[in-house]
Amino acid sequence: MASLSCPDCGVRVQPEDLICFRCGANLPHASGSDDDLLTPTISQRFITPGEPLPTGRRRRISPVVMRITFPTGNVDIPAGTSVLLGRDPAESLVAAAFAHFDNVSRRHATILVDDAGHASIRDENSTNGTFVNDDRVLPGAEVRLVDGDRVRLAADVTGDVSLPEGEPDPSGLSRNGR
Repeated sequence: MASLSCPDCGVRVQPEDLICFRCGANLPHASGSDDDLLTPTISQRFITPGEPLPTGRRRRISPVVMRITFPTGNVDIPAGTSVLLGRDPAESLVAAAFAHFDNVSRRHATILVDDAGHASIRDENSTNGTFVNDDRVLPGAEVRLVDGDRVRLAADVTGDVSLPEGEPDPSGLSRNGR
């Protein structure tokens, strides 16, 4: 199999990747006879209306996927990735979910989910603040998220966190099972 790289930053990417997970660049794809259409995301439905959806081979998605349910739609973040929440479609893949909320900053907050499924949120110096369970997140600081938390962007954009329990962290296990 040929090694592919991102045309913008040069990092190695997989043939089925739609975006570069290092720099966020859209990756070109050649359609093949065995490619399936992917389900459109919020950003694909609103950012490029009228254009056909990109195609790609389906791949196994991590069993640990964090979901934040906002009134305008769900934001899903697979383990090992991050998503910027904000109104700027050039910066955020989910900007369409916040397009009608002027009090949400263009670069409001970043959600990070590590490979083990541990999630956190970082305020990106937003104008009107980021809150977890009504506690303000300090700009630049990361706050751990768990299943059942409520995330609020500015005064009125609230989402519920759903984070399934992932595989146990091997560093926390011992041979005795304690």
